[in-house]
Amino acid sequence: MTAPTFSHELSVASALAREAGALLLAHLRAGFTVEHKTSADDPVTVADREASTLIMTALAAAFPADGLLSEEETDDRARLGHDRVWIVDPIDGTKEYSTGLPDYCVSIGLAVGGEPVLGVVYAPETDELFSGVVGQGAFLNGQPVPAPSSGPDWRIAVSDTEHGRELRGTALPGMKPSGSIALKLARIAAGQVDATFTMSPRSEWDIAAGHALLRAAGGDLRRRDGRPVHYNQPRPHIEQGLIGGAPAALDWLEGQLRGHRLPVAHLGLTPADPAWTLLPEADRTALDGHPGVNVRHASGEVLALLVVNPGTRQVERAQGDAFHLERLTRDVTRALGPLQS
Repeated sequence: MTAPTFSHELSVASALAREAGALLLAHLRAGFTVEHKTSADDPVTVADREASTLIMTALAAAFPADGLLSEEETDDRARLGHDRVWIVDPIDGTKEYSTGLPDYCVSIGLAVGGEPVLGVVYAPETDELFSGVVGQGAFLNGQPVPAPSSGPDWRIAVSDTEHGRELRGTALPGMKPSGSIALKLARIAAGQVDATFTMSPRSEWDIAAGHALLRAAGGDLRRRDGRPVHYNQPRPHIEQGLIGGAPAALDWLEGQLRGHRLPVAHLGLTPADPAWTLLPEADRTALDGHPGVNVRHASGEVLALLVVNPGTRQVERAQGDAFHLERLTRDVTRALGPLQS
């Protein structure tokens, strides 16, 4: 059987990304009001919503048999019955967009059978269109991307928020802070930087397109505990930090993260997760089956533990180093909403 080329899908997604990008620039010129979902780190604007409507309406018309998932739309669980699902973030980097910084993008990905196969990321401020299909290569404005760097001076794209709050105090070399993770992944695929990682969780819409681009360029993205990322899950959030890049840079970075003891959050921890074994035996017994076990850990040590009832958002237990507990609380609040102490 001939493998699908996804040429039509790539053409539609590329055109929609550019159209949405033009809409975002028009809103910047006209001005808009910024709202916030869970905190100042989680803004949303009318441009997010209008760009989402534009993209989702067009995708539904072009591919009526496919499922759809967007950060700015009510999740239609019917997508779980579809093998092909479009995963969209109309603005990845809304914080940067809303404060006049250029580091934001439109992100449109296609997952088939839970695997990212096609990605389009468009940066309106620089007019860069990153596109690719797994097995067919990655492109920047229609031109094939260069081969990955051979090192050894690796360039590591990190979250500007995580850098400002924590990473700038570490000795990890080669860090380049920036906003949008989708744009980070696209730039790695295009050879502009080499690898990235996060300490906090991300959602499917943040990374689906960039992950496809990375795979198209010969790289990969995975959870910080080494397990793969699968898409179109019932809860579309990857409940822990991520690491991705070109193969050689990725191997180097994993060693650096261990050596520098850089932490990672894991929300909704279960006995099936490797980090579960880091809990003391008494906690493993007491918390087995609890849906709201959240930890921040590094180098085999739990730095903070936060147990929350997901339904009521009531904090049942909070312990650990104050700094790491504050970071973990921020991550859980972003996932669930304001907590009740």
